Amino acid sequence: MSKKLIASAALIGLGAAAWGLAETRMFRIKRETIGILPARSSAIRVLHISDIHMAPWQRAKQEWIATLASLRPDVVVATGDFLGHQNGLEGLSEALSPLAGIPGFYVFGSNDYYAPEPKNPLRYLFANSEPSSKEIRLDTDSLKTFLDNLGWHNLNNASASVEIVKSTGSEKKASQKIRINALGTNDAHRGWDRLDLLSAAAEELQEDANLVRDNADDKPPSKNATVTFGVTHAPYVRVLNSLTTLGAEVIFAGHTHGGQVRIPGLPPLVTNADLPRQQAHGLSVWETTGKMSFLNVSAGLGTSIFAPVRFACPPEVSLIKLVAVD
Repeated sequence: MSKKLIASAALIGLGAAAWGLAETRMFRIKRETIGILPARSSAIRVLHISDIHMAPWQRAKQEWIATLASLRPDVVVATGDFLGHQNGLEGLSEALSPLAGIPGFYVFGSNDYYAPEPKNPLRYLFANSEPSSKEIRLDTDSLKTFLDNLGWHNLNNASASVEIVKSTGSEKKASQKIRINALGTNDAHRGWDRLDLLSAAAEELQEDANLVRDNADDKPPSKNATVTFGVTHAPYVRVLNSLTTLGAEVIFAGHTHGGQVRIPGLPPLVTNADLPRQQAHGLSVWETTGKMSFLNVSAGLGTSIFAPVRFACPPEVSLIKLVAVD
């Protein structure tokens, strides 16, 4: 190989590496619309945040996340891996505190329990990541307390519901109540999902919904609506099937980083899970046993501090507008 070819290849490699580092700060909002609510329902805006992997020095990321409150979401769904460093909670607090008071749901990923470790990124091309025997435990309890204080509901192998009141605009002071039921799992990548608990959790949600309906005020039932979310960090097939079977209409997940390093125009090279590569990023439809749900897998906002590169896969949050079906 000639010296010119070697020099050219080296320059291309350096340029790609420089771009990969720069792309980690090219934050974007990915917008989607899903027709899922009953006719004449008011639209609701769902802010889906995932894989922040916060480290204390990441000021640009903290400041950008803090601006998301200006989107005025009706509900926030956070699908884990909030932390990326032992001292990541301080920066996370700066980033997410402006969203306090907005209803939300959250689950954890393994990086919310254990600090990241240096790994050879090429290993992901051949097998999913595995835990090491020297993991450093993080202060997960303090993270949980912070998220709870934002007003968000813990869905790690649990269920919860929130009620959103929307103005219909059809008449003076007219409003509609939209109830969001949510089922969630802990990190399936580490086998911490408890699918055996989901069925009972779904039954509890239904009982609560029946109680609310029985005690409803004099507004016509048609003015109210219910939608069911599934929330998980790692989108493993067994979890997606279970959530869909139990009635989740929209499932939110992260973990894949959208592939993180991609070839433009092609599906992610790796998923670090077992779902099809073409569904490892973005909005798609998940089907199982005659049922279907919408699946949104976020590319997330961060990376491991030991592999701070993105290529053709910029960091993102999703703003999903749920609207009435005609």
